[in-house]
Amino acid sequence: MSSEKTPLITVKNIFFTISLFCMVGCASQPSTSAKPHHTHNGFRNSYLSKDNTFWDFLKWRWDVFFKKRPGPESYQFEMAENDLRFLRDNKHETTMTWIGHATVLLQLGGKNILTDPLFSQRSSPVQWAGPKRVVPPGISMENLPPIHMVFISHDHYDALDEPSVLQLFNRQGGKDTIFFVPLGLKKWFSKRGIARVVEMDWWENKVLENFSITAVPVQHWSKRNLLSKNRTLWAGWVIEAHDFRFFFSGDSGYCPHFNQIGKKFGKIDLAAIPIGAYEPRWFMAKYHISPEESVKVHQDIRASKSVGIHWGTFMLTDEPLDEPPERLARAAEKAGLDQDEFIVLKHGQTIMPINN
Repeated sequence: MSSEKTPLITVKNIFFTISLFCMVGCASQPSTSAKPHHTHNGFRNSYLSKDNTFWDFLKWRWDVFFKKRPGPESYQFEMAENDLRFLRDNKHETTMTWIGHATVLLQLGGKNILTDPLFSQRSSPVQWAGPKRVVPPGISMENLPPIHMVFISHDHYDALDEPSVLQLFNRQGGKDTIFFVPLGLKKWFSKRGIARVVEMDWWENKVLENFSITAVPVQHWSKRNLLSKNRTLWAGWVIEAHDFRFFFSGDSGYCPHFNQIGKKFGKIDLAAIPIGAYEPRWFMAKYHISPEESVKVHQDIRASKSVGIHWGTFMLTDEPLDEPPERLARAAEKAGLDQDEFIVLKHGQTIMPINN
């Protein structure tokens, strides 16, 4: 558990905060579509009249410097033992393994699928500074089975990690991996020599072999450098195969999109929903759901079973790293959910929702 420590304020900390907004990266081409969430130079949220500003970000970071809170070294999380041979050989069972943060290994219809792959030591544009991993990946890159599909939710460094993407691409068989990305991100992959990329808008659907894949709207934002805010789209994903429907939300604030998703699809068999990175609410509420809101999302999308993700791996926001599961459990009980209806996993833990 945790003990009170005050993080040191160093020049390195301050430099890293500024560098997140000054790194030179790839800005996408402006959107020319007449769709409401499209603008003349990018994209916008459907239910927000005003985004957070750069000055809001600086105020939050300034407040953090003067808060007493446990550092990452104060936390210890037990990791699960997984059956790597089974996961490598599995062609029939539908499974989900939480690797850490928003990275999930889904095995469905004989395919191995990753969401927001992040295997690096830091969630950062550089590996010498920035939020450091508290828990190793639940499955290392070397021990992953062959990956057939990868789903990216948005372009932030904890969702689109360049070293991890390149490692996946350069693995044996990696050239055959298909990357599904929101609008505007295909160019980023093309610049790195990755051609098998499917770029999709909200509510767009693609059929691949026995899979039906839909990009769905969520409430977030995008930015990889100072000049690229909202130049690429953000999205959640619904993946369907063999009468099984999986929902990966990516990052989002609570909004009517989730009820729309529930009405469109009728039922979600398994969902991966964030439960962490929600404090302080004055800054995070627009873009990150709290555990209590995660339960609402579970209900809105009509999920049979949900797993909490996006917590306990990197210290990105102000809440204690071990707080989200406790708040989720209270919220689920208050909402009258069954005990195993909305669960959290250990890093590396595998569940088998159904048998095919």
